[in-house]
Amino acid sequence: MMGGDIFYFLQIKSLLGTKVEWLYYILQAFNSGDLVRYQELCHVHNAALRAQPALVENEKKLVKKINILCLMEIIFSRSSDDRTIPLSIIVERTKLFIEEVERLLMKSLSVHLIEGLIDQVEGTMHVSWMQPRVLGIPQITSLRDRLDNCNNSLTEKGKKLERRPKKK
Repeated sequence: MMGGDIFYFLQIKSLLGTKVEWLYYILQAFNSGDLVRYQELCHVHNAALRAQPALVENEKKLVKKINILCLMEIIFSRSSDDRTIPLSIIVERTKLFIEEVERLLMKSLSVHLIEGLIDQVEGTMHVSWMQPRVLGIPQITSLRDRLDNCNNSLTEKGKKLERRPKKK
């Protein structure tokens, strides 16, 4: 984390134990791109959200942003050798229609959040690069687990190579 990121994290944590603790959980769901959890929390805390003019005024922008974060999480959660994503998965996770998913992908490509190719015939998106972002504890844990799995796989392959008979 950069200095500003730590400050942001500490500021957000200060919401815990207050009457607006619900906002901490909404921000957490938003940042992780967890659209379902975000929508659940917005429904539960609808009255409090409606009392915030800035949130009401920018609701459409927030929905667009969480869909982008949801897309980023879909990409991040896949291994680097499995970055061809069926558009149906993006439709399912973002709750968008296919046309809206295509616009989301084109927007993400145009602002360089991702690099890749959309294959409309196959109905897939191949992502070759993704903009780095600040990771939360669940994403760091997932990344650690993937690195551990990769390390274990390489260790096993190395052992197999050592056991192979040597050619003369």
